[in-house]
Order: sequence, then structure tokens, then C-alpha cells
Amino acid sequence: MIQRVGVTLLAVAVGVVAAGAGEREKARAEGVRAFTLGLVQMGLRVGQSQADVAEQLGSPNIVTRDAGGREAWVYDKVSTEVDASSGSVGLGGLGSGAGSTFGGFFGIAVGKRSEKARSSQRTLTVVVRFSTSGAVESYTWHESRF
Repeated sequence: MIQRVGVTLLAVAVGVVAAGAGEREKARAEGVRAFTLGLVQMGLRVGQSQADVAEQLGSPNIVTRDAGGREAWVYDKVSTEVDASSGSVGLGGLGSGAGSTFGGFFGIAVGKRSEKARSSQRTLTVVVRFSTSGAVESYTWHESRF
């Protein structure tokens, strides 16, 4: 009975990890690209049309027009990176009962547990300025991490 529960829990854990990996692969297969400075530098050229810019970078967050009728597109992207880790150290044998009662039945004893989490945010702001004919005149960017 106890072994069957342990095998079932292991199978569920493996299934959850596999499902997460499948979602990441699906996003890659669908062509989802991260908005990065490298993408901007490789994809933008002076003289490109607005349609080419939209194809390369997607829809802008803000579109403005100056007094002369020239458009500027602003891409403002924010990403959060989280690095979390946890660990535990333990020793025990089948039925040792060390740690939690449930863990003791499976021969797992938890002695020490530590958890760490660190997060940072990254911003990338790109401004693309177009001529009155709709061609890229210039572009600038600002990248920061905090």
C-alpha cells in the first residue's frame, strides 16, 4: 500500500515537470520571440517601412505624432526574472520516522531546509521615429536592470 502511494506521487511529480517543459516547447514552436535589444539591433534599419517594423517588433505600446506630422513608435517592455532555490539535507532509513511521519514511512528524513529567492527587473524602451512618408528616420533605446 505504502509503496503504491509512493509510486503514484512520483508519477504525478514527473508528469507536472513534463507538462511545464511541454508548454515551453509549444511557445518556441509557435514562434514567440523575446523582445530583446539584439532583436531590435538586428531587425531595425533606417529606411524601413512601418509595416516592416511592425513585422519585426510587433505592435508598439505608444504611437505619437509631432507637429510636423511625423510618427514615433514607443516600445516599452518590462520583464521580471526570479531565481528561487531550496534545499534540504537528511538521512534516514525505511521506517526511521525521522522528520515527518509521512516521510519516515518512505525512508526519507529531513534534517535541514533552506530557501532563497532573488528577483530582478529588466526594462527596455525603444523609440522609433518615422519620416512623413513612413520610413524609419532613426531609433534609440534605453535598457536598465534593477
